[in-house]
Amino acid sequence: MQQRMDKFLTKTSTHVNVDVESPTSNKRTCVEFNPENLISDPGRREQIDECNVNIRDQVRRAYLAKGPCQPLNYKFPKTQYGIERRSFQKSWFKEFDWLEYSIKYDRAYCLWCYLFKPNRADNSGRDVFSATGFNNWKRALEALEVFRDHIGSFGSSHNEATRRCQAFKNQKKSVSHILSAHGLEIEVEYRNRLTAVLSVIRLLLQLGLPFRGHNESSDSIYKGNFLEVLEWYCQRDDQVAKFVGPNAPGNCQLTSPKVQKELVNACAIETRSVIFADIGDKYFSLMVDESRDISLKEQMVVVLRYVNKHGQVIERFISIEHVLDTSSQSLKNAIDGLFLRHGLSLSQLRGQGYDGASNMSDVKDKLFLTFTSIVLKSFVGLLILFLKR
Repeated sequence: MQQRMDKFLTKTSTHVNVDVESPTSNKRTCVEFNPENLISDPGRREQIDECNVNIRDQVRRAYLAKGPCQPLNYKFPKTQYGIERRSFQKSWFKEFDWLEYSIKYDRAYCLWCYLFKPNRADNSGRDVFSATGFNNWKRALEALEVFRDHIGSFGSSHNEATRRCQAFKNQKKSVSHILSAHGLEIEVEYRNRLTAVLSVIRLLLQLGLPFRGHNESSDSIYKGNFLEVLEWYCQRDDQVAKFVGPNAPGNCQLTSPKVQKELVNACAIETRSVIFADIGDKYFSLMVDESRDISLKEQMVVVLRYVNKHGQVIERFISIEHVLDTSSQSLKNAIDGLFLRHGLSLSQLRGQGYDGASNMSDVKDKLFLTFTSIVLKSFVGLLILFLKR
């Protein structure tokens, strides 16, 4: 049992994903429940009290969603009792909604007690339906009496577990009701807010203007282009003002620098996708220049030049690549990485343009050698195939 419980707690678990920190780290171990490999057979389950407390409610919720394990189409095996052979009866499922059956061990269990059994002193010897299972099918009437005795009076452990189960379900149902009632309205507001913010970002990107300001506080005279244009947008459009700024939730303003960068990056990805789709399988030329930014970090600007389907010569800026230094090897590695990320092939490269520096010329030679090697390997492969014929 303890070995099966390890699946909830270890890195190789099929139920959880665990990030384990080093012994000297102060970070808490992160445990995540994986419902895909939930064990249906009650005889093979780990006890709920042994489950990690961080995922215990998730485990309960997953089992309640699946419901009791009741294999209605299963042919229950018969056990010899003297001259008679008896087995579990499928009809018992209709009378007891909590009843479960383990195919592996031919035993009966109680789902409510398994999930919500109270820790009380009078539980000693009453773990039959939550842990060990019941399997005495000698007389059907006696088995029914055992099931009814398990339910017991109002204050029994089973009824207490049933009440806890109903409270757990009602708690979840109330949250679901609130989300379903307001989910559509919240989604519409979020989409409108995101559309307004994205419109401002696209405008600033198109004009090539900076986003941030030196002082972006609420009492600042000038908060930067992004916040100022967004505020102007709200003043001119009452529909936008309903979802942006003071009328937006405090945790979903979509105006933080991190959100701005993520949206800008999304715009860049979409723009590059259009450019690469326009290039297709056509030839192109590579133009590269290198400079330092204000923080003295080396960076490399990459531009592609190609002829589109209308016969027009197009030059498109692709990316700014940060490099450790301006040596030929570093620049070549950065170009190789760029080609690899965006699915570009050196076999389509038909020209290279640099700023004339000697290290840039070395990059050109290395890329030419790489391209030549690819062509020679292809030619040799075709030649071998031709000779084999």
